[in-house]
Amino acid sequence: MFEGTMMDFPLTTGHLLERVRTFFGAGEVVSRQADRSIHRTTYGALYLRASRLANALVRLGIRPGDRVATLSWNHARHLEAYLAVPSMGSVLHTLNLRLHPTELRYIATHAEDKVVLCDRSLLPLLEKFVKDVPTVKHVVVIGDDGEVDASMLDYEKLLAKEPEHFDFPTLDEKSAALICYTSGTTGNPKGVVYSHRSTVLHTMAVCMNDVLGIGEADTVLPVVPMFHANAWGLPYSAVLTGAKLVFPGPHLDAISLLELMAGENVTMAGGVPTIWLGILALLDESPKKWDLSAMRRMAIGGSAAPPSMIEGFAKRHGLEVIHAWGMTEMNPVGTVARLRREHAGASDAEKLAVRSSQGYPVPFVEQRHTSDTGAILPWDGKSMGELEVRGPWVVKGYLGGEGKDRFTADGWFKTGDVVTIDAAGYMRICDRSKDVIKSGGEWISSVDLENALMAHPAVLEAAVFAGRHPKWDERPLAAIVWKKNATATEAELRTHLEGRFPKFWMPDAFIVVEQVPRTSTGKFLKTKLRELYGEMLMKPGVTSP
Repeated sequence: MFEGTMMDFPLTTGHLLERVRTFFGAGEVVSRQADRSIHRTTYGALYLRASRLANALVRLGIRPGDRVATLSWNHARHLEAYLAVPSMGSVLHTLNLRLHPTELRYIATHAEDKVVLCDRSLLPLLEKFVKDVPTVKHVVVIGDDGEVDASMLDYEKLLAKEPEHFDFPTLDEKSAALICYTSGTTGNPKGVVYSHRSTVLHTMAVCMNDVLGIGEADTVLPVVPMFHANAWGLPYSAVLTGAKLVFPGPHLDAISLLELMAGENVTMAGGVPTIWLGILALLDESPKKWDLSAMRRMAIGGSAAPPSMIEGFAKRHGLEVIHAWGMTEMNPVGTVARLRREHAGASDAEKLAVRSSQGYPVPFVEQRHTSDTGAILPWDGKSMGELEVRGPWVVKGYLGGEGKDRFTADGWFKTGDVVTIDAAGYMRICDRSKDVIKSGGEWISSVDLENALMAHPAVLEAAVFAGRHPKWDERPLAAIVWKKNATATEAELRTHLEGRFPKFWMPDAFIVVEQVPRTSTGKFLKTKLRELYGEMLMKPGVTSP
């Protein structure tokens, strides 16, 4: 082999930390705290505190490869751990604070966490499971007010004793940097171990103009939690470029988020569709109350965003939505729905169809979809099959060797998403494989029905799920949440859907609910809907339309 003559320079988070100190030390990091006050600091100050944290963790016995867990909201102190722990050679493990204590106990035990950094407000949750995690040696409490139990350590007092210098080591880029766990909706959660290399490559890709386009002039608001797939890599992307960061803390209601967006001149924000549905509803009620003129784009992912929402932001408020798709197993960004040059002359309806797809793969991610038999399907925009992906930030195996059935013999990861892919490479999710409705042997896309229902002027949220049926095996049912002061009849909803779908796609029943149950990451929890309503069609006398 004729080798190149370029340096073998390791891609590690330590470079991000040194870079932000050197070039962007005056850059601002803003956090809304639990008491709703605003805390401001700089990247330069944050670097010094990250160094103190690294020294403190070494004094507590943390060594390279040891796991340090966080149970925290989005704020600057959480970012200190994001930077210090991987850069010192240890592994950051973000615990999902919306999980049940039994799940958290399993995850912390499985990951072999040794130290937990926990927000004071989340101590009641931590105390329900931490004593049953044998590897945890220290609990460090983050928060300014009040005394800390004698069995725990105070974060600020711990850092105050340490020097502001730490010799961050040169690391192997293939070594572990972070661990995130899957949601575990089908079986125990599985650990995904991100390497330094995968994290840095993902960060660079996210910053590209045709992905999320984050630069130094941006002000970035990660609404997506830092405990969920590294907040889609947004904190690291801001650190790499020196962009201003704005953290919402525990206040994720629409009013609090709009106040931050307007008050801090946010240019880019990212979150799941349920968050943006609430924001759109408030903007529709009071369009002139919040000045969002600085906002360049909003990234929406985690589940499919309704086209009506994307169109509503654009037409009524002049705000651009960037639809993205990814998974914990992908660091997590995989595809982004950006318009290309070929769409310049397209109609508004055609452009909306592109924007509401999940898009085409970001650089270095490859995709294909396969049938039930494993045959690779054509990119014709019609053939439905399971999406498979591969790339430098795609998981090749789970922690402990679990989930081997999720990987193909030729090295692709099976996502569990049922999709179509068109000739231009744009992917559209039809369903999760566990949520797809199979009625009389025919597949029905719950996502397509949900998007159509949420285009109705009275519908705020719609979740379509499978109900058991004595003749057809499964039939679609729709859970509906009305907009404020709005309602519609079942006949009106059926009329709204007619002509868009085959007759056998029509939901057998519409169930009005106050709120659709959600997973820990804000997605619709259809397993709960099936548990509550999935047997209603099995009652005598109930027939399909």
